[in-house]
Amino acid sequence: MGHRERLLVGARNCLYERGYTRTTTRDIVAASDTNLASIGYHFGSKDALLTAALVQAFEEWGAEIDRVLRDGTQPDLMDRLESMWTGLVDSFGTHRPLWVAGIEAFALAEHLPALREQLAESYARARPALATFVIRDGGENVAGKTREAVGSFLLALMTGLTVQRLLDPEAAPSGHEMAEALRLIIGTVNDSADA
Repeated sequence: MGHRERLLVGARNCLYERGYTRTTTRDIVAASDTNLASIGYHFGSKDALLTAALVQAFEEWGAEIDRVLRDGTQPDLMDRLESMWTGLVDSFGTHRPLWVAGIEAFALAEHLPALREQLAESYARARPALATFVIRDGGENVAGKTREAVGSFLLALMTGLTVQRLLDPEAAPSGHEMAEALRLIIGTVNDSADA
């Protein structure tokens, strides 16, 4: 493994152990068994390295969620959503440090344009995949703006569930409870429309 790869692994370990803002270049050098000059040579700055490590970690986590989405072959939409939310909740056991670092990075993105751009690109890639998961027949007949809105809606629910899981895991809803809540909301909307 070369210096670049070792830096990414070391930076990820630091993100998980120390968080984004508390990680120093010395921490990364120690965790990666490289040298200070390697950070500048391969990434330009500590922030660029931490951003690359965070995005890489999110992409690996995204691959796990993609697997859950592909496994969600139930014909009923609510069953597929429950499967997705259950997979998300289950991932907190192994990916909690990633989510803590991610929430911290969301706040830092206001002041780090490169980080904001990378996170925005990650969200842009996630929206169509999530929309395809819930829209019948892959949503080929659904307008692009509407598909984007569906993906954004699901991302908002996922992010909100993530924050609740981080702050108060015992009170945060399970995947089943999320699906039941959405069923109740849809039933209430349908009842109002019929009245």
